[in-house]
Amino acid sequence: MLELEELKKRVIDAIEDVKGIDLCVLDVKGKTSVTDVMIIVSGNTSRQVRAIANNIVMEVKKSGHPPLGAEGEEYGEWALIDLGDIIVHVMQPSIRDFYNLEKLWGEDSPAAADEA
Repeated sequence: MLELEELKKRVIDAIEDVKGIDLCVLDVKGKTSVTDVMIIVSGNTSRQVRAIANNIVMEVKKSGHPPLGAEGEEYGEWALIDLGDIIVHVMQPSIRDFYNLEKLWGEDSPAAADEA
């Protein structure tokens, strides 16, 4: 099983290989019991979103860490890959702007305000 930092590096490398844009890595440990790290990235087209998601799945499988689940790749608007300690969201920019996960889970999140 890969260590968290090594898994995170493999995911980021897989994203960069397919030219994902606006990569954001959020430490959500303590804000949710679901995962420790959330990675959010955009793809300009449905084809690019699918390519990024597929490349992540392929690369983590090669390293012996198959995803617990993956959904949304077939539509190419928002793909979610569950790697346990890391959840990856690959979204088209308009979908990403609408849901604004960075605000929901990032430093400006309600959970972060509660900790302050």
